[in-house]
Amino acid sequence: MNKTKYNPVTPEIVAELREILGDKYVIFDDAERLEPYSHDEVPNPRYAHMPDALVRPRTAEEISAIVKLANRCMVPITPRGAGSGLSGGAVPIHGGIVLLVDRMNKILDVDRDNMMVVVEPGVVTSEINDAVEEFGLFYAGYPMSLETCYIGGNVAENAGGGKAIKYGVTARYVLGVEVVTPAGEIIEMGGKLVKDVTGYNMVQLMVGSEGTLGIFTKITLKLLPAPRASVDMLCLFETPREAISAVPKLMTEGGVIPTTIEFMDRPSVQAACEYLNETIPYEQAGAMLLITVDGADVQQVEREYEAVGEQCLANGAIEVFVADNSTTSERIWSVRRNIAEAFSIVSPEQCNEDLVVPPAAIAELVDGMEKIAEKYGVAIPSYGHAGDGNLHTRIVKAPDWSMDRWEDTWPGILNELFELTASLGGRCSGEHGIGHKRKKYMPMFVSEGYIELLRSIKRAMDPNNILNPGKIFDV
Repeated sequence: MNKTKYNPVTPEIVAELREILGDKYVIFDDAERLEPYSHDEVPNPRYAHMPDALVRPRTAEEISAIVKLANRCMVPITPRGAGSGLSGGAVPIHGGIVLLVDRMNKILDVDRDNMMVVVEPGVVTSEINDAVEEFGLFYAGYPMSLETCYIGGNVAENAGGGKAIKYGVTARYVLGVEVVTPAGEIIEMGGKLVKDVTGYNMVQLMVGSEGTLGIFTKITLKLLPAPRASVDMLCLFETPREAISAVPKLMTEGGVIPTTIEFMDRPSVQAACEYLNETIPYEQAGAMLLITVDGADVQQVEREYEAVGEQCLANGAIEVFVADNSTTSERIWSVRRNIAEAFSIVSPEQCNEDLVVPPAAIAELVDGMEKIAEKYGVAIPSYGHAGDGNLHTRIVKAPDWSMDRWEDTWPGILNELFELTASLGGRCSGEHGIGHKRKKYMPMFVSEGYIELLRSIKRAMDPNNILNPGKIFDV
């Protein structure tokens, strides 16, 4: 457990915060206005905790002053972006100050010559591609929730997404960051450099650190030439096993690396279709693959999607539909994007997880999840990024179960899911992060020596344990 002794935020501390920021950007002693910052998108109230105060800085210098004040007064700070996370990572579990970066929302520099962009952490991720589109460029590291999340949160979680199989995750594109350290110093790491071995790779240490080692104030991202052609394909299979088993063969036998390979089992597709009143033909399929191919020209994309389609049919696909226009593409992608929302309507009582295994082991993971679901008599639908081994799954409360039975049973089901994942060489999170939701499961996946190494980095950089305490591991 975290044994650091923190102090509450007092009126005297609030007076200093208001001196730094102005009255308008400090909220204190107002439960109604503070409540939205007591949780992220994890629905279970057990993971929520009220902050004492909320601050909304505009500059790195303001953040620096706030962090130095927090150190002096022994008050914890929890950095927060859009609050769209799924790990409790932005929840102030020790109270204190929530530091919201929504006012730091400027795209500072679109550097066409270097194919880079410099942004503040509160920029909505989709706005980056809106800004660079006119230059024939795009930012490829974005996650599925690009229209709701902030880039600062993406970097803090090393967010992934549907395009990771071809383009990789956030870390591949972060070249530099300006950070306020846990001591309140403003430090630049990296920059507009494709190569840089000047000391330790601090940029990549910060990426995925979940707000425990620093607060981002500027981020430099690498851009790529935007693909000029793209096609989506919906491939129907009789069983989840057949669909998942086809994935590695698409690349090893077909010689094509698709942009996206999204897996959806039938319960996931059905829930989303009913939620959207959509008519995709899921009745004849036990699972589907949503595959995207993009490239420099139409001819290349045609060759590649034909090769992918042939491989799908050779490996058990019942049918392959090609979306030949943007309207059809949006219909099938809307189904994929709305699965989580649809299940939230079906049952608010569920446990949402983010499992990742080596890509070749994903079929065994799906088989194992089906056996666990059958054993307990619950639904464990799955969907996600099949091409990179990352599946989203949720344990859904059976309709006839009492809340007592649900509360007594779901932790054991989750434990078995994690044991299965660990046995396949996997981890408990591929892109959502550990936060405080999954930290007690870390020893199932990594050694105590590894966790102690993480602790030693945290102690060195944050000796007062001020910044986002209680996340990933306890100090």
